[in-house]
Amino acid sequence: MFIDDLFTGTIGLAFASLIGLMVGSFLNVVIYRLPVMIDRQEKQLAWEILHGEGQKNPSLPDEKFNLLFPNSHCPKCKHKIRAWENIPVISYLLQKGKCRGCGQKISPRYMGVEILTALASGVTACCFQTGIQVIFALLFTWTLIALIFIDAENFILPDVLTLPLMWLGIFCAVLHGFSGLYVSLPESVLGAMVGYVSLWLVYWIFKIITKKEGMGFGDFKLLAALCAWQGAVMLPIILFFASISGIIYALISRVGFGKPIPFGPYLAVAGWLSFLFGRHLLMLFGFEN
Repeated sequence: MFIDDLFTGTIGLAFASLIGLMVGSFLNVVIYRLPVMIDRQEKQLAWEILHGEGQKNPSLPDEKFNLLFPNSHCPKCKHKIRAWENIPVISYLLQKGKCRGCGQKISPRYMGVEILTALASGVTACCFQTGIQVIFALLFTWTLIALIFIDAENFILPDVLTLPLMWLGIFCAVLHGFSGLYVSLPESVLGAMVGYVSLWLVYWIFKIITKKEGMGFGDFKLLAALCAWQGAVMLPIILFFASISGIIYALISRVGFGKPIPFGPYLAVAGWLSFLFGRHLLMLFGFEN
């Protein structure tokens, strides 16, 4: 099939990486704008609760703001980003990481997300045998990249990303007569349930003992989504590597005791790695034939 030829093998690696580079540019928009959109929605909702439905919060700007509008521009001088100034990686290098309008330094995160998305997309394309598997796996990968940076910068895992990711995983399990693209439907549904409940229990045990909240509800939903794509069997692997990587980061960064750190990025990275390579680990340790 044409789609298999396009997304598999050497051609698939190159094509997926190129698509990933372009998607990475869009993910930068999502990473910046989605938290702002959520904040504005919550402030508007709170205002309507206090002052009546339909009453606009005067502290919020009037301009339309979503993932498409307004056009990309410099937050300092409002210089509109032209198409040729928005070429992934190349434009950043040609402009030396600065706005052409005012010389304001542009965060290297923008180029980093583009490169990361391209590399992750190429690796993803190498790990599956059919084009349809690669396509859905790329959607999985791109969503996780957005969640990683949103949680790292804003300490939130938006439902608008985690819940569709979970349902998409269950949808993948419905394909091919419920045998699924990656896991079967029973494995996917059970995985989502076990993934959510496992962290929910940890949350409440920690809260009862310490009287503090150790994590947010977004972490439960993210783990449910991860396990919906790969089954409950991957839960120990995901939690183990997420916890270890989080501890290592805290030690290297010398994060002070009691200072909160987002758990979502570590869950997402561990979940992505287990999705691609977890089955090989299970076979290595004799848990699967």
